[in-house]
Amino acid sequence: MSQQTNASTGILEITVPPGPKGQKRPADVIGNAVRVMRIATGEEADDVVDDGKDPAAKALGAKGGKKRAENMTPERRAEIARKAAESRWKK
Repeated sequence: MSQQTNASTGILEITVPPGPKGQKRPADVIGNAVRVMRIATGEEADDVVDDGKDPAAKALGAKGGKKRAENMTPERRAEIARKAAESRWKK
């Protein structure tokens, strides 16, 4: 959060950074609870921003790792894990 004083009114204004997908968020916990309640009761629409990724591609991506692991030999998986550990410890 950042604080600024409005030059014309002299009132302290607190700005809240946008959410991870650019959505606006209430500045306080109670305001957020009221918003959640309004969404749950249907008074307010839940504005979900599309992340721009194809849903079919996301589904295939989730399956790809499992399929790759199934096709790999235990020796190959161990080799990849060893290489990853070495690169982590090298830092």
